[in-house]
Parts: sequence; C-alpha cells; structure tokens
Amino acid sequence: MTNRVLLVEDDRAIATVITEALRDEGFDVTACSSVSKRDALLANHGFDVMLTDVMLEDGDGLASISNVHEAAPNMPVIVLSAQNTLDTAVRASDSHAFEYFPKPFDLDELTHAVRQATKRSAESAESIDGEGEGSLPLIGRSKAMQDVYRMITRVLRNDLSVLVTGESGTGKELVAEAIHELGSRRTGPFIAVNMAAIPHDLLESELFGHERGAFTGAVSQQIGKFEQANGGTLFLDEIGDMPAEAQTRLLRALQSGKIRRVGGRQEIGVDVRIIAATNKDLGPMIANGSFREDLYYRLNVVPIHLPPLRERREDVGALVKHFLGQAVAEGLPNHRISDAAIKRLEAQRWKGNVRELRNVVFRLALTAREDVIDADTVDDALPATQEMASGSETPFETALQAWLSGSSSAPGVLYHTALAAFEKPLFEHALRETEGNQLRAAQLLGINRNTLRKRLSDLEIEPERYVRRR
Repeated sequence: MTNRVLLVEDDRAIATVITEALRDEGFDVTACSSVSKRDALLANHGFDVMLTDVMLEDGDGLASISNVHEAAPNMPVIVLSAQNTLDTAVRASDSHAFEYFPKPFDLDELTHAVRQATKRSAESAESIDGEGEGSLPLIGRSKAMQDVYRMITRVLRNDLSVLVTGESGTGKELVAEAIHELGSRRTGPFIAVNMAAIPHDLLESELFGHERGAFTGAVSQQIGKFEQANGGTLFLDEIGDMPAEAQTRLLRALQSGKIRRVGGRQEIGVDVRIIAATNKDLGPMIANGSFREDLYYRLNVVPIHLPPLRERREDVGALVKHFLGQAVAEGLPNHRISDAAIKRLEAQRWKGNVRELRNVVFRLALTAREDVIDADTVDDALPATQEMASGSETPFETALQAWLSGSSSAPGVLYHTALAAFEKPLFEHALRETEGNQLRAAQLLGINRNTLRKRLSDLEIEPERYVRRR
C-alpha cells in the first residue's frame, strides 16, 4: 500500500524538491500552500503523514495545528521552518510534532523521517505551555545550534539523564535551564552545583547533606542539594572535576533513587532529574581511571554537545544585538552596530566563547562614543590577547627560510635584497592573517598603522581584497 503524504509548503521550489524526492521513494504526495487548503484536504482525504512549513500564505501553520490533530489524530506531523530559533523548535514540540527540521535541511534525513513517521502513529503527551520561552538566551540559527534545539525538545517530556559537553563559555548551564524551564519539571526547583568550586572534602556534604555532629564544624543539620532539588532538576556542572570517592556515592544515589546524609543512618528517597555538564573529554579520564565508566553511562543517556562560537560564526551578529539589548536593560547607553563591526567580531577566535563575546559587547556599550559602533571601535575594545581566525596559507617564516637558504649572503646586499623580495608578500601575509584589518595587521608586524597604510599605498596593495566576504 502506498503511503500518502500531505505537504504544506508555500515556497514552490522547496515544495517541488521535496515532492520529487518523496515520490522517488514511492510516496504518494499531495502538495498545497496554505492553511485553508490544508484543512480542506484533511477534511476530504486521508493521509499517513503531513509535512508543514510554519509561515504559510494565510497564516501560521503551527498556530492552527490543533485543527490537524482533530481531523487526523493519529497522523504524524513533521514541521519545517526557516525561523530557526529555540522558540520554534519548542512550539513544534508542544504541538506534538513527530519531527522538526530547520531550513535548510538534509533531504535524505527528511526522507528517512517521513519513512519512520509512516511506521507509527504520533504519540500523545501532555502539552507544555512553554511559559517564559521568549526570554531564553539560547540564540543562533546555525545548523549546529539547530541540532542543540532539536535535542532539547526531545528530552522535555521525559526524565532521562542528560550530559551537556562543550568548552567553557558556550552556555551549558543555559541548556540545563532550558530543559528544566520548558519541561514537565518546570514547577519544581532547579538546583545547580559547580563541582569545581566546592572543596573535595565538603562535596559529599553539599550533595547529600549532613547530620549535626557528623564532622568537626557540623553544628547543625544541613539539607543537601539532592533533597533541595526533590521534584525538580539537579544540574551537576563540571562533573569531570568530581573526586573518585564522591563519584561512587553519586552513582549509588542515581541507581537507587535514595541518598543518605553524611553521618546519618536513614536512607531518604529523592525524585530528581539529573543534568550534568563538563568541558573535559571524559574518555581519557575513564581510560586512566579518574572517572568511573559506569557513572559516565548513567549520566550520558542523552548527550548534547554545544559547539564553540568559532564554529558558528553566523550566530555572532544575533548574539551581539541580543547583548546590546541586555546592556541597555542594565543601564548602559543604547547603541547600534555597523555590519563592518559585526564582521570584525565574527572574525575573532573567541576562546572564551559566548561569555567572552558578551563581555566585549558590554565593554563596547560602555566605551563607544558614537551612536553607531563601527569597526575601529571594535578594534580598540578587543583585548590584545584576542586572536584572528587564520587560514591555511604557508607561514611567512617558512618562505623566508627557504629564500635565505638559496640567496646570496654577499656583504651589504642581504638586507636590501631581502627587503625588496619580501616586503610586499610580508604585508600581504599580514593582511591575509587579519582578513584586511589594518590595525591588527600593523600590530602583527609591530609597526605604526600610518606606516602600514603608507607602505600599502607605495606597494599598491589593496587591503580590501583581503576582507572576508560573507
């Protein structure tokens, strides 16, 4: 029996590509471009699965999704959207979508999802109202962030343990907060514990609590983080810094759902969801015995990896504008930012990731003298330790060594011949390394910016040629 697919998409080019791909796989595809046409087709025909865009000719495809569930309660719905934000992903999840695909999507993945959707009916689940979702600070429309959003929506209605990995400053705690605030435990407490910030000899007391007199200084009973998080979420940040002896007790608590306060005899039942995070590679730590393998598997039921900012540069502009808005809310002057300034920020390596970018934006908001933040203002605000993203060109030093090995070293000629041979390629190399940023190029060369500009003019070098085009 041929599976029937209803495609609701108002972009004709995308509709044609999807239709042809699904028909090649043996599906019977009917396409329309509006909510009204969709409802008419559902009223008169039966479909096995529906694919729908969010923004359609006559309205929001998700806003009226309840009509679809009423007309075809067992039909899986796959959502497609160019509005690639966490809010959209959550709305799709709240609408009980079978799957959510941000545009542009992988056609093979979409075809596979349609095939899977036809094998089973959409699962019913309690609706989550998504209170507060508009203020969530997870921002980005890059493919890497879309993958994060999709994983978040998949864990909202269950209590599976989540392990969030990523470099410092990428926003791991924001992911944990999003899962809690949008999930079924949002009415319970969210308790965060930073393993690296607690002395090892006090960690068990912090997690499990202690009884009066349990150790020197325990003058009263203390309730631990597990009990404080009962009915909600316990976020264990920097789990890779947890000492071995505490790992054993944590594993026992996760396995049994019970904890025992330090110095206590009674076991106490706790109902918590565990989200852990680390910026370390736990694989080598498991290999050398510093992190328990069984604990790793207990925590890493659902892995979510946050990419570093340098791997999603297309999100920098949106983050900058968001942080400028935050700066205004905190009493700093209101500024706009030029496209050239954003490109300058996109070109940085951002070793401190989103946290470092936020600090720089707040510095710009505080120090900028003009209403519009321009590229020169950005250059002045960037710390001297900040690095530019470099390409794969052969380093100048390598070329210089190769030239010296084959050149004449006759007295009085080496400096002038080397200067004539390498001054122009040296400046070009500096511009490539800094993507046309003359201030950074001058700093790299160790010369004054005015000197650089004069020599660029003398050598007929156009710095604009080296600015990265996006």
